[in-house]
Amino acid sequence: MSINLLPMAKNVFLFIFTVLFLTTTACSEEIDKANAVTKAENDTVVKNDTAESTEIVQNLNCMNIKIGNRILSATLIDNSSVKALKEALFKAPITVEMHDYGNMEKVGSLGQNFPRNDESITTEVGDIILYQGNALVIYYAPNSWSFTRLGKINNISQNELKEMLGKGNVTVTLSLPNN
Repeated sequence: MSINLLPMAKNVFLFIFTVLFLTTTACSEEIDKANAVTKAENDTVVKNDTAESTEIVQNLNCMNIKIGNRILSATLIDNSSVKALKEALFKAPITVEMHDYGNMEKVGSLGQNFPRNDESITTEVGDIILYQGNALVIYYAPNSWSFTRLGKINNISQNELKEMLGKGNVTVTLSLPNN
């Protein structure tokens, strides 16, 4: 007596296929519902993250300065000029084409105006200055004038800074850490 298993195997296969199909369809509907809820939650989180990120940015007291292949850190002071600069940097890094002036500084246009907090100061090596509300100046030698101080490049000597900035024009990019 021989038993033909082929019809039985077909029925088992059809049964398993039907169960898998129904399970997959039901799961995809649940996944779609879960994705819709997650998207709504993420939209709220993004709004909150933006407010929190802006607050974090305002509490930062540092920025990066890229000169060539080197990235330097700078400590920023607390004034309205720096707050406005950080808001601009939160949106995108700022690239400045700088040229030598007076054999003591590199200067270049920021492409936008920032609030001025001018005071009579004598600059030092590594000082970062806002000049006339729209120009970035990096000093590698002292100068006395009425400027807006933004901050200072950390841990750099006059020779290192002069070598990095070079004798001609230089491109400098300002950015916030991890931005």
